Amino acid sequence: MSPTGQKPAGHYLKPGELFFGETATMVSTLLGSCVAVTMFSPRCRVGAICHVLLPSRREEHHCPGSCDEGARYVDCALRLMLDWFTQRGIVRSEIEVKAFGGSDMFAVKGEESRSLTVGRQNLELALHLIKKAGLRLYASDLGGPSGRKIFFSTHTGEVLLKRLNKSQRKV
Repeated sequence: MSPTGQKPAGHYLKPGELFFGETATMVSTLLGSCVAVTMFSPRCRVGAICHVLLPSRREEHHCPGSCDEGARYVDCALRLMLDWFTQRGIVRSEIEVKAFGGSDMFAVKGEESRSLTVGRQNLELALHLIKKAGLRLYASDLGGPSGRKIFFSTHTGEVLLKRLNKSQRKV
C-alpha cells in the first residue's frame, strides 16, 4: 500500500529498460546474468531502477554520455539514473542503492571457469561504479547459480526478492 492507502500501480521492467518513479509504483523484473540496480531518495520518496544486460558498449569502455541504448549497459544506466536524481536536487549522499542479479546461469567447466562470465562482469562493474560515484550500497544479492525475481517499490525503496531454483527455470 502507498502512504495514501491506495495500492501502487504495477510495472514490469524488461531487459535493457530504466524506470523512474515519481508516483507509487511496484516495479518487477526477472534477472539471470543481468543486473538490476535500484536508487531511492527517502526525503523525496522517488526511486529508479535499471535492468542492464551488459557491462558496457563494445566500442567504448565507458559511457560516452549520448547512448541511444543506455539502459542496456551498466555504465550508461547508472549515469542516466544519477543524472535523473541530480536534476531533482537530490544529492548522492541521500540516495539508497541496492543491487541484484549477475548470476552464472550456466555451468562453466575447465579453463573457461577462470574467465569472467557476463553475470560476473555485470556485477563487478556495477559495484565498482557505485563505489566510484561515492554512493552507499544498502543491500545486494549478487552472483551465484540462480536467477531472481525482484519487486521494487518506488515510493518506499523496499525490494522484495525471490530466488529461482532449477525447477523454476525454463530450459
